[in-house]
Amino acid sequence: MKIFPDELLYSREHFWVRVEGDLATVGLTDHGQEKLGEIVSLDLPETDSYVEWNEPFGSIEAAGATIDLIAPVSGVVINVNDDITDDAGIINSDPYDTGWLLVIEMEDQEELDDLLDAHAYQDFVIQEEDLD
Repeated sequence: MKIFPDELLYSREHFWVRVEGDLATVGLTDHGQEKLGEIVSLDLPETDSYVEWNEPFGSIEAAGATIDLIAPVSGVVINVNDDITDDAGIINSDPYDTGWLLVIEMEDQEELDDLLDAHAYQDFVIQEEDLD
């Protein structure tokens, strides 16, 4: 059984969110990167750009597919992880630490209510795997 860090929130699109005040650090979950396989490259927004909750903000190209990155919250991008633009494989090897994608200054913290805690996300993943 997979373990998901308790201190994070999770989207149904397999992104994790670490909330610190009005800042949300966003990354791809371990389950999400595992489903994609080897990540080859990604396209992330520029610093100071605006991302909209539940809308695409970039893409990830993996060995098997290219997927849209769906924003788990709305706000202004204040930091982008340059390390992963140089080596996207970091997301595969360390999704919860050095493999983070970006930091968003949240516009509306109520959007966090749509995210899942670790237990609910684990249940969601199990249900999703049962459908595959």
